Amino acid sequence: MSAANQIPQFACVAGDVRLGPRVRLSPFVNLYGCAIGEDTRLGAFVEVQRDATVGRRCKISSHTFICSGVLIEDEVFIGHGVVFINDRNPRATRADGAPQDEGDWRIERTVVRRGASIGSGCVILCGIEIGARAMVGAGAVVTRDVPPGAVVAGNPARVRRSMAADGGATPDDGGSNAD
Repeated sequence: MSAANQIPQFACVAGDVRLGPRVRLSPFVNLYGCAIGEDTRLGAFVEVQRDATVGRRCKISSHTFICSGVLIEDEVFIGHGVVFINDRNPRATRADGAPQDEGDWRIERTVVRRGASIGSGCVILCGIEIGARAMVGAGAVVTRDVPPGAVVAGNPARVRRSMAADGGATPDDGGSNAD
């Protein structure tokens, strides 16, 4: 951990966490086995699990859950209460009734590319990629890859339009789909 970072009271930051310089943590964060890039801000009640990475200059809003296997690149915004999923077939027990352990499930990677924005209340399923500068509307359930610069919304999330090179929205032809 960088000496420039201060761990607030009531934050849980394990010794194996890698924090870049000037990371800002709110109280009640829970971080273990992860990496957080420089100048990134994490709101209250954010959990980042082992083997997850958050890039530089990101903003992760309160009550967000970033599970193992998630890679968030630089300059990403994540709204309040976003949940990432890393297992397509979650079970508490094996077929014989014994509790599952680490060897009984396979993490599926999820990637959020540079400059993407994910609105509050989204659920991001595993094994997908959210493209650079894409925008995911609040409350969306993302079940498939989101193209770079696309604006998606709904359940399941569908492409509504694309962002122009200057960051402005352009109408979509209605034929593309990110569900």
